Amino acid sequence: MSKQAGGADDPSVQAVVKQVLEMIKDGSKVGLGSGRASAAFIDELGKRVKAGLKITGVPTSEASSKQAKTLGIPLVELTEDLELDLTVDGADEVSPHLDMIKGWGGALVRERIVAEASKKQIILVGPEKLVDSLGSRGRIPVEVIPLAEGYVKRKLKSVGMIPTVRLDKDGKKPFITDNGCLTLDCKLETPLKDAKAARALEQKVLSFAGVVDTGMFLGTCEQVLVGNPDGTVKVLKRK
Repeated sequence: MSKQAGGADDPSVQAVVKQVLEMIKDGSKVGLGSGRASAAFIDELGKRVKAGLKITGVPTSEASSKQAKTLGIPLVELTEDLELDLTVDGADEVSPHLDMIKGWGGALVRERIVAEASKKQIILVGPEKLVDSLGSRGRIPVEVIPLAEGYVKRKLKSVGMIPTVRLDKDGKKPFITDNGCLTLDCKLETPLKDAKAARALEQKVLSFAGVVDTGMFLGTCEQVLVGNPDGTVKVLKRK
């Protein structure tokens, strides 16, 4: 990756990756997130594995799976008996209550499943991801079964959301998730005013037939590591 903000050579990314690696002990079972910060973490974790660290991983996307396999990180299936020690992932927005928006990278459903199967969820972000209110930086992703696209769009508009079908990298066809679904990127007329409003909206959206999940991750993480350009790290903990 380049030295642009969020890339592997970014001092803020290097700082949070270094700190979270200290939480990975021999024998750990680790959820491997998606996105730039997670990719930088997986790169460094691969180096530790090559040096002798014994861990097993569960990826949250096909991209993180491919990266981990290339680096020699042992992967396992998320079975009934498997509880992960922690999941390391990124976020697109983090509120003061550590509620989050995730899914701009397209892997929100698998990220949700792996996080729920973990004892802890640790989030790696830069300061630009911290917001006063969810929805401040942009869209809220909603993953939808293709058959339900029209119906769900209508229902989303009824609760003040403005949905747009996410396109693939060429901008010509709809982006298809690893689960074979569409993603509706939803703008809000105004950011969500507080945690209560976020939960009320999430409940409404999840009630619409055909909605698989939303990018609202509310109360799921224990710690957020915020990397600063000077290489320092601020640790935010959920109360």
